Amino acid sequence: MAESALSVQLGVIGAYLVVALAVGIAAYRLTGSDAEDYYLAGRSIGTGVLLFTTFATLLSAFTFFGGPNLAYAAGPEWILVMGVMDGLLFAILWYAIGYRQWLIGRVEGYVTLGEMLGDRFGSTRLRALVAGVSLFWLFPYVMLQQMGAGEAIVGLTDGTVPYWAGAAFITLFMIGYVVLAGLRGVAWTDTIQGVFMLGIVWVAVGWVLSSAGGFGEVSASLAANQPEFLSLGGGVYSPQWMIAQAVTIAFGVTMFPQINQRFFVAKDARVLKRSFTLWPVLVLLLFVPAFLLGTWAAGLGVAVPDGANVIPVLLNAYTPAWFAALVVAGAMAAMMSSSDSMLLSGSSYLTRDLYRPLVNPDADADREAWLARIGVAVFATGTFVASLFRPGTLVEIGSTAFGGYAQLALPVLVALYWSKTTRSGMLAGIGGSQAFYLAHVFIPATTVGGVTVFGSTYLTWDFALYGMVLSLVLTVGVSLVTAPAADERTDRFTVGTRAD
Repeated sequence: MAESALSVQLGVIGAYLVVALAVGIAAYRLTGSDAEDYYLAGRSIGTGVLLFTTFATLLSAFTFFGGPNLAYAAGPEWILVMGVMDGLLFAILWYAIGYRQWLIGRVEGYVTLGEMLGDRFGSTRLRALVAGVSLFWLFPYVMLQQMGAGEAIVGLTDGTVPYWAGAAFITLFMIGYVVLAGLRGVAWTDTIQGVFMLGIVWVAVGWVLSSAGGFGEVSASLAANQPEFLSLGGGVYSPQWMIAQAVTIAFGVTMFPQINQRFFVAKDARVLKRSFTLWPVLVLLLFVPAFLLGTWAAGLGVAVPDGANVIPVLLNAYTPAWFAALVVAGAMAAMMSSSDSMLLSGSSYLTRDLYRPLVNPDADADREAWLARIGVAVFATGTFVASLFRPGTLVEIGSTAFGGYAQLALPVLVALYWSKTTRSGMLAGIGGSQAFYLAHVFIPATTVGGVTVFGSTYLTWDFALYGMVLSLVLTVGVSLVTAPAADERTDRFTVGTRAD
């Protein structure tokens, strides 16, 4: 790659991220300093900002690079999973779980899911379990962002800048951003970055089509080079695989700390209703063009080097260097917006749900704040080191994290709506399903008496779904045979559950 083109690309990326940092710091200085404002923006977020901050928080390496990579390798049906099925499922869960959390949180003042469940069931142990599970699965998803950044830089610069440098750059940047700006600036920067990415990806579609000879020419190339991509189903896209992916991703997203906390921030019920109604439309507007680009790259015969992502390589081939760099910069900013939200929500779980109740109940606000910042730096450094080993593809790592979070969803749903849920039932449902899921992630498949255990599927269905069923059975079953503890507070999930 010519030195001038490389300089332009790196300059565009650097300038974009500096602007994002400046906006975050400016927003930070305009907001208050209390915990509710710090973590939840004073529960005052309107429709547009709530919709786009949730949207931008989910814009990650999984979306911009992992998804198109899968479309490049296996065809465009991924659009049906992420663009249609997940868009609708998450909107439903936003109503069923998120709306209920908002109704309860506005009365009780909850900041985290662990805090809400711990108070309802009078259990520090349950609070710590939810926080611990959330932080555990946060690790691979933050690592995913660093891997995506490293691979994006490799593809954009044709390998001139090594993988580790891109991953290190985004790591240092997101640590600095979080430490300097905090969560107060995240919502507005997320909104700006979400609008930008939505616009730039459609411009990229138009530019690639124009450079490649138009839609007819691209379609003809796809039919000639990848004819199997024009028919639905086949290969990796079995019905069982697609349903399992859609369910685990949608239920997992609902339990993501950075997403779940956004269920508390709306200023009124109308904001929430508008947001989850518009959500499926917004998802389609992003995922369709992103995954089409990956599909078209396969049809156009674009060769993707090992360790790179298809989108930067495609854009390098069909658009000017500065535009390709701008799209990658926007994608990296999207990864940053995901990572900063992850790290900050993780810090709230660390300080409010682990450190304060288990270590130092009398910790003052300044001590908590410094602990949170140190925790962010240590956590991000740990995920960076792990990302250097590249333990799987972006889709594989993302799917594993989604499945881990999905195990939390049904016990939470039961607790929100069934007053007979007990502390023992929640501990059994969450702990049992997590143990089942972790065993399948880390223990190799073994054949015992002709039966495969710890395999990836049972009767062709993903093991994550069986874990979710187990979480439901244990939560309900144990609750039916155990009595509520004396310090459980059933009223916490009933008071305030009618909107004004």
